[in-house]
Amino acid sequence: MEGDRARVGGHAGVSAPLRILLSGPAREQLAPAVAQVLGGRAHVFVAAQPGVDADIAFVSRDVTGLSTKHAVLPATQVFYDALLGAPSLRWVHLHSAGADRPVFVELLRRGVALTNSSGANAAIVAQTALAGLLALARRFPQLMAAQQARRWAPLIGSGLPRDLAGQTAVIVGWGPIGRQLGALLGSLGLRLVVVRSSAAAAGAGIETVAFEDLATVLPRADWLILACPLSERTRHLVDAGALALLPAGAHLVNVARGECVDEPALIAAVQAGRLAGAFLDVFAHEPLAADSPLWELPGVIVTPHSAGFSDGNAARVARLFLDNLAAWQDGRPLQMRVRVRDREA
Repeated sequence: MEGDRARVGGHAGVSAPLRILLSGPAREQLAPAVAQVLGGRAHVFVAAQPGVDADIAFVSRDVTGLSTKHAVLPATQVFYDALLGAPSLRWVHLHSAGADRPVFVELLRRGVALTNSSGANAAIVAQTALAGLLALARRFPQLMAAQQARRWAPLIGSGLPRDLAGQTAVIVGWGPIGRQLGALLGSLGLRLVVVRSSAAAAGAGIETVAFEDLATVLPRADWLILACPLSERTRHLVDAGALALLPAGAHLVNVARGECVDEPALIAAVQAGRLAGAFLDVFAHEPLAADSPLWELPGVIVTPHSAGFSDGNAARVARLFLDNLAAWQDGRPLQMRVRVRDREA
């Protein structure tokens, strides 16, 4: 679908302009850069509205806004409807790494080329996961609860936290986030075990197993960190059986997808004291219901799917889109193409 096969106008004597579906803010930001990339190729920007047709589209961060894949707000739905209703659509670039929202699954099914922004916020997500791990290791939930109660409660009175050096972190997923997080944890002296799509070594001296062999390494996991894509291989990868294999005092960090964890089993494990705590940025249903026990469980830190947010992301994502637009223009393969099959993790 890349290259000449995917082109629909503006080249080789075809006079119809290339139709590009963008949001208003994205159009204002990117119009000059798009024109520069396309050179003399005729093109027009089209807005999301009923009956619109487009050849390519860019789903920028402002399009999804506060919508989640479970709760789509009206303005976001208008854009999604435009994508699904455009018969000439051939390529869509996504601002995020994840492409598991139903609209994108449907576009893939139709044969539309999807590219994502994998890696654009990897450093930010890795830093957030590290912050969650450090907060749990240093018992910040306990200390902050004491602060709210105006209670002086030094950790020496409740048992000293363990040194991180020498502990074992099992990282599930070895994409851009997993690799950056692994480097950070290694610098702190943690031993790394990687669980990924295959058992091919993640690096020199790094123990590596495939998703299906996760259970073999869980009894050694002081920290179970999820940074993998959601697929049929990773859905409910961490279930009641997996949680039961973790040693006493273990913690879970999830910056992947909520569906990778059996949430009721996770709640039960924390309530029973089998799991010491968790840092959770993603959930089985988002927004997380107000009556979920996760909000108030001791030792659990809940954040609203915000691990990758930073003020530099928009520029990085825009650069990825423009680079792929140049590839599209030149007939070169699109980068970060989302495939229907499971991707490397």
